[in-house]
Amino acid sequence: MKPFLAVFRSPRLFWILLLGFSSGIPLALTGTTLQAWMTTEKVDLAVIGIFSLVGLPYTLKVLWAPLMDRFIPPFLGRRRGWMIVTQLALALVIAAMAFSDPSGATTLFAALALLVAFASASQDIVVDAYRTEVLEPQELGPGASVHILGYRIAMLTSGALALILADRLPWKTVYLLMAASLIVGVVASLLSPEPRLPERPPASLKEAIVEPFSEFLSRPGALEILLFILLYKLDVVMATALTTPFILEMGFSMTDIGAVTKGFGMAATIVGTLAGGAFVARAGMKVSLWTFGVLQSVSTLSFLALARLGHHYPMMVTAIGLENLCSGMGTAAYAAFLMSLCDKRFTATQYALLTGLMALTRVTVGAHTGYLVKTFGWERYFLITALAAAPGLLLLLRYSRWTAPSSTAPETASALR
Repeated sequence: MKPFLAVFRSPRLFWILLLGFSSGIPLALTGTTLQAWMTTEKVDLAVIGIFSLVGLPYTLKVLWAPLMDRFIPPFLGRRRGWMIVTQLALALVIAAMAFSDPSGATTLFAALALLVAFASASQDIVVDAYRTEVLEPQELGPGASVHILGYRIAMLTSGALALILADRLPWKTVYLLMAASLIVGVVASLLSPEPRLPERPPASLKEAIVEPFSEFLSRPGALEILLFILLYKLDVVMATALTTPFILEMGFSMTDIGAVTKGFGMAATIVGTLAGGAFVARAGMKVSLWTFGVLQSVSTLSFLALARLGHHYPMMVTAIGLENLCSGMGTAAYAAFLMSLCDKRFTATQYALLTGLMALTRVTVGAHTGYLVKTFGWERYFLITALAAAPGLLLLLRYSRWTAPSSTAPETASALR
């Protein structure tokens, strides 16, 4: 047990955990929790649906990420300065939402929600960059896992806990409490160390916009790396896209879904994420990506078994547990891999680009999953899903030919193998 825990002893990981929490708080406040508030205020369902567009800043953040690489606030440094700015902006705008009226001033309410999403996406940019720059190579796996842990705890706070509180307190009070919770990130930003850059940051806005792309594309294997990012978790995206309809069709209740997928499944994801981060630190990046890639694929077959058995509660629990456990492991390794790809002169821009590419798979592939189920049925669909891991795993055969960022020292690059 000691070797497992040893990789989490770095004080830097504590700050990463708190910053992960700060990053996760705003998401539900412009998503599921916001929808619940609007529903209780009798806002038209069509209007609630349109509010999903306030999440656009999360997909477009690469457009202004170069500004956060180029410009340095006059306090705390390039990363911590921007973290303080975005966190205080979030607290202010979330508090403003608390005093607004979803039904009586819907346009103003929408504008405030959009500002929350923009400030939240901006915080994500700088927190991702901070995490990538401040961690040592051997800490990338554990750092990715504790960030995800903090993020998921925050999602429970601003999601499940906020909804529970809303049954007992006015929505105004709930949103003010959520705004106050951002003090966690402010404390982390004030007390955490500022990353040290091996080279100077971009000297001009043109350099901040052009160089991150030209530097990445100039590396041997750059296009293969981008293709790998698109394909590595393809099987997971397909397996989870229709989890709720699948379980309902197998005859399980909404209570089963809530208790198993949201409760037990969340716990399994957290365990998997922490175990995956520790494994990356001990076994290395390449071995971890291979191991978790295979496990993710194999775990999908448990859904195939459930499709064959039908309403079989133990198999349902097993399938959900295995998928979340293995997916959590894969996510930790995947996030650590993305961090290892970033040139620290342009971390904000390159990480925003890579995560945007990752999200593209979720959006485009998820749109076609229903058609595949209707065509092939659940059993064949999950078989196809398991086989969908093959392209990403085959690309890993080229891993040794992929190069580290130009700013990465040789000893650091070898640590990432």
